[in-house]
Amino acid sequence: MKSFASDNYAPVHPQVLEEIAKVNSEHMRAYGADEVTEKAIDLIKIFLEAKNAQINFVFNGTGANVTGLQTVTNSWNSIICAKTSHINVDEGGAPEKLLGVKLLDIDAPDGKLTPDLIKNLWVRMGDQHTSQPNVVSITQSTEMGTVYSPEEIKELADLAHKNNSYLHMDGARISNAAVSLNKSIAEITKKVGVDIFSFGGTKNGLMGAEAVVIFNPELGKNYPWIRKSSMQLASKHRYVAAQFIALLSNDLWKNNASHANQMAQLLRSKLENNPTIQITQKTQSNAVFAILKPEHTKKLQEKHNFYVWNDNTGEVRLMCSWDTTKEDIENFSKDVELICK
Repeated sequence: MKSFASDNYAPVHPQVLEEIAKVNSEHMRAYGADEVTEKAIDLIKIFLEAKNAQINFVFNGTGANVTGLQTVTNSWNSIICAKTSHINVDEGGAPEKLLGVKLLDIDAPDGKLTPDLIKNLWVRMGDQHTSQPNVVSITQSTEMGTVYSPEEIKELADLAHKNNSYLHMDGARISNAAVSLNKSIAEITKKVGVDIFSFGGTKNGLMGAEAVVIFNPELGKNYPWIRKSSMQLASKHRYVAAQFIALLSNDLWKNNASHANQMAQLLRSKLENNPTIQITQKTQSNAVFAILKPEHTKKLQEKHNFYVWNDNTGEVRLMCSWDTTKEDIENFSKDVELICK
């Protein structure tokens, strides 16, 4: 049985393994000074329509977020984020520990920040006795499976910039969001005012590769030292970079994300008419959130792997991946029908 616990559980896409195998010959310069890395960087710049951007490859999403945020924060700063954000609840306290910053975590039931939710947080600016907000961090798609429209992102960017702050985007599932919106990734990052962007690939078929994209290279002038001292610089760098070459070739990023999103819609359709199940969020990417009776969840977990998202309410998260099949969903749905009565 396939897992619905996380898209991290999925295997590496065969095309990614093929691309890694292609570069696994001869000697090449280390630490990113190789032609494979140069090709991957050029591809991303073209893909994002950002010829001046600084592109930096790292191993994982936590590394991407922490090192990206470090370029624009000092220990006396604070970062505005949703209470459900990865940086607040899923990164083991790494942003606070490694950056020394304060997280201003805001209740956002659907995972999305809005200008109205955060506009009053820039207070006591210049006061040495309080941390100074200077970054708004959003996740696209959100941890709740919802998606920011380009207009919503632009409003947040404008608000951040008005307050001499930056907009950071955790793009762990950026491909799923772009497909959902029928937009290019450039249209929901650079073109709407995002300053720093974690370009996620691991959840979309890569073995383990993320990219920190800094659209204004002046902001990234210290990034090489930040990445190295944060232990995120690969020595055999070509193997990380090659994964992005695969991702951006033949629309693999789009095909993988489209399939995962479609499977989530199918899964939702199998659950939403069950009177014992309450769907709690819009299904805009590859996640379905629902409240099940605790005894039903326990019974289903004997055969199927998925997470309880909220122990207090019984809300669960069901994630679809690039390799989820209709058969996987049919098998799960049959057990739901038998158990959830």
